[in-house]
Amino acid sequence: MENNHQHRSSETRLRVRYAETDQMGVAYHANHFVWFEVGRVEFLRQLGFSYRDMERQDGCFIAVAEARCRYKAPVRYDDEVIVRTSLKNVRESVVHFSYELLRQEDGALLAEGETIHVVTNHAMKPTPLSEKYLSAFRAALAINS
Repeated sequence: MENNHQHRSSETRLRVRYAETDQMGVAYHANHFVWFEVGRVEFLRQLGFSYRDMERQDGCFIAVAEARCRYKAPVRYDDEVIVRTSLKNVRESVVHFSYELLRQEDGALLAEGETIHVVTNHAMKPTPLSEKYLSAFRAALAINS
């Protein structure tokens, strides 16, 4: 990954497990959302924070409000997949990520998706992001510009 993209997007590699596939050896469609989460967690880690810290230290939760996936090609058992995660937009209490799933072997686009998250407090009431998270997200977005 090029240095100028290190905060704009992150890449996470995973290998499709047998348990994630159906009888034909194709990954079950809901697993794509699990892989998006793996990518999102890694993206946040590269920004310097984790879900756990956001929840425990700051009482800040980013709840999924919407999730979409467009399936382009089958993902098969034992494929090595790259999850490319990017921050698409951020507002005071909404965070929007986008994802691409690529086959490591040939770079084929397997799926693309988006998730939109509402920032909430412990009581699941919408709340603004604290400044440290908002500024980190805005810095990541500025690299996109």
